[in-house]
Amino acid sequence: MTEPYAVPVPKGYRVGVWEVREPIATGAFGSVYAARRTDGARDAGGDLPDTAALKFLPTGTGTPRQLAHLRDLVGREVELLRRLRQPRLIRMYETLTVDDPADSGLDGATVLVLERAEGSLSALLGATPRPRAGPALLAQVCAGLAQLHRAGWVHGDLKPANVLLMADGSVRLADFNMAAELEGTHAYTPAFSTPDYTPPELLWSEIGERGRRIRPSADVWAFGVLAHLVLTGSFPLPGGTPTARRDAAVAYAHGTHELRLSPELPSAWREIVRACLTRTHAGRIGTDALLRRVTGVAGGASGLARFSLRPRARPRRAVLAASAAGLVALAGLAYGVATRGGDGHAPAAGPHRGGGASVSAASYGAAELRTDRDVPPAYRLLIVETAHDCDREEVSPALIAAMLKVESGFDADLADPAKDEYGIARWTPSVLRWWMNEDGTPGETVPEPPFPPAESIPAMGRYLCWITPRLDAGLPGDRRVLVAVAYRTSYRKVNDAGGVPPKYHDYADRVAHHLKEYTPRERK
Repeated sequence: MTEPYAVPVPKGYRVGVWEVREPIATGAFGSVYAARRTDGARDAGGDLPDTAALKFLPTGTGTPRQLAHLRDLVGREVELLRRLRQPRLIRMYETLTVDDPADSGLDGATVLVLERAEGSLSALLGATPRPRAGPALLAQVCAGLAQLHRAGWVHGDLKPANVLLMADGSVRLADFNMAAELEGTHAYTPAFSTPDYTPPELLWSEIGERGRRIRPSADVWAFGVLAHLVLTGSFPLPGGTPTARRDAAVAYAHGTHELRLSPELPSAWREIVRACLTRTHAGRIGTDALLRRVTGVAGGASGLARFSLRPRARPRRAVLAASAAGLVALAGLAYGVATRGGDGHAPAAGPHRGGGASVSAASYGAAELRTDRDVPPAYRLLIVETAHDCDREEVSPALIAAMLKVESGFDADLADPAKDEYGIARWTPSVLRWWMNEDGTPGETVPEPPFPPAESIPAMGRYLCWITPRLDAGLPGDRRVLVAVAYRTSYRKVNDAGGVPPKYHDYADRVAHHLKEYTPRERK
């Protein structure tokens, strides 16, 4: 737990009837830990579960301005969770206050005892972009929005990080510290937003003493963005950064940009997304009508949806599997503790002001792999940690990213039956069999495509790590590029040719180009 503004809580710490276990997520405004009830409390029965998630918020320490802000955010979340008990909203069992004068960092902290989730939609998308369960998950998200809006509340910050997945496959909406109760047609929320999910009319809205005025149509816009991301793996507005996409949203609202949805978006969903992403709030579809259309398109799949936070092959490390705790904690993606800054809760206007040091998926490994190029954020964690698993200097995150770019253009669904190559790393099934297991043993059977990135990328790293020491010393050229060429052909052919074989000069040049492009300047 290295986040400087997080709430460090030692394992075994007791608060109320709860004993703190492993950390789940952390950010500038708080930390979430797994917890279990003590034996005495378990015998007492009652409405409390055996396990929960404890969200620690340091409302007892800090400057007066920080405390006022934190207490406002906590108050919003607590008020909503106390008053609303809906099946698609994360459940709060109780709130506690830490009484520990010996620990100034914890004394007075507010603790929310929440329903324990299996993971988040962010973690699922990181492990499996465009999941097959996407339509059913979206139907449940939409049902959660409808429950909120019918009760007179606006979520205010709908995004994958705030969609939690339970062990039974059901969905819960979470992070209600931006939520607000409607007063007629509007509510008032703090002057923060997540740019990618903020409707254009709020990007330049005035901020009064009570915050920013918001309508339920803001959640509808966010749902349209979320649906496009889940079903296509991309945002509906162009741009390589949240700032660029925010500018595109403003241009779209002003009529100087058209909405160009991905051709991969199914036609039935295309109309739904367009109905959510209108230029003005007045033209946006209502929540009840949206729910009817989404449920119909999803085939009535508003009940349980099958999903997996783990790849099919056994991972080399838990982080490569994008496990519920691992990826969620690294990206600050659960229970509303993500850092306020960067591509998280950025100020609605004005320059970036920093924030905490929690790592987002889009910036993970920035020292080794540039963040301002076209490497999809969903794959950064896999790429960086795969490179770290190999102790060879040549096998760097930039090299793996460059190879994936050349092999597939980062297309996880690539299928080239003529060459018998599939997936983001263009694996031939009979070859992948030898590199798919963490212990170096071949798979018992030849795997069948499709091959998810969480399986393909670590296997690529293992193969590159095996190739590297088998290339002859003294070969001319960039040794990293030679490793890549050996992946495309074989290390024997590279050794026999005394370098890059003529047939692979174009491949080598393209890898070299992207290798330079993805390597941070100080490392080139």
